[in-house]
Amino acid sequence: MENKNYQEDLLHIRKMMEKSSRFISLSGISGVFAGLFALAGAVYVYFLFQKNGVDYFEATVKYYEKDIVIHLILVAFLIMVLAVISGAYFTIRKSKKNNLTIWDSTTKKLLVNFAIPLAIGGFFCAGLVYHHLHGLLAPTTLIFYGLALFNAGNYTYSDVKYLGLCEISLGIISVFFLGYGLFFWAIGFGVLHIVYGIVMHKKYK
Repeated sequence: MENKNYQEDLLHIRKMMEKSSRFISLSGISGVFAGLFALAGAVYVYFLFQKNGVDYFEATVKYYEKDIVIHLILVAFLIMVLAVISGAYFTIRKSKKNNLTIWDSTTKKLLVNFAIPLAIGGFFCAGLVYHHLHGLLAPTTLIFYGLALFNAGNYTYSDVKYLGLCEISLGIISVFFLGYGLFFWAIGFGVLHIVYGIVMHKKYK
């Protein structure tokens, strides 16, 4: 009996330590929504290409006109905003449901470690656009986003690190298939997010 109580006490202490050192309010449902937004954006971009006479499946590195590039940036920005809003909503809802503090030192560390690689990647992408190296945008966004996730994984569920490694690997592979950037982008930001979100929801609900 005493041994059982001792094990229960250890389990309780372990859970308390995890709550204090890791941000565990991340919602798997938010990952699913982020993936759906990304897939919807990829489909929209595909038809945008068709409308402007760009044969995407020709699989060659293309130079896009300024209007198309601006349009693509706006679509990417809209997807990011929708993903952030849905992520914040489901994360706050989960934290309230589990009586967890959503804003503390761990949250700040997570956001800083996530934001730094993401910001660097954003500036790097701006340079690619400036030099008209559009074919490298998809691999670059996947790689830097993966690095951001891997960094953030130190302060939340370890599963986030695995998602980051998958994004990085996909980005590296896509470097060798520059004509298929949209395809890899849809898999990385769309399919992987949905799969990750479903797994996270079932594992930590």
